[in-house]
Amino acid sequence: MVQQDLNKFIERFLAIENELSILKEDKKNLFDEFKETFKPSVIREAIRQAKLRAKLGDDVCQLDDLVTALDGKLG
Repeated sequence: MVQQDLNKFIERFLAIENELSILKEDKKNLFDEFKETFKPSVIREAIRQAKLRAKLGDDVCQLDDLVTALDGKLG
């Protein structure tokens, strides 16, 4: 029974690892496809910022105020 469970676990784990690898390659290809339209570093930062804003919720206004106050003051 334990060996069967271990084999099932390993099989599912490897399938997930394979899917993650495929998704990572798909993500890379997506960025490559649009690199003429969007600079990859800029779109990655935009995605990061959008995730942060969603996470902050109502505190986004405070973030915007702080960024405005800091704008041009940091190297």
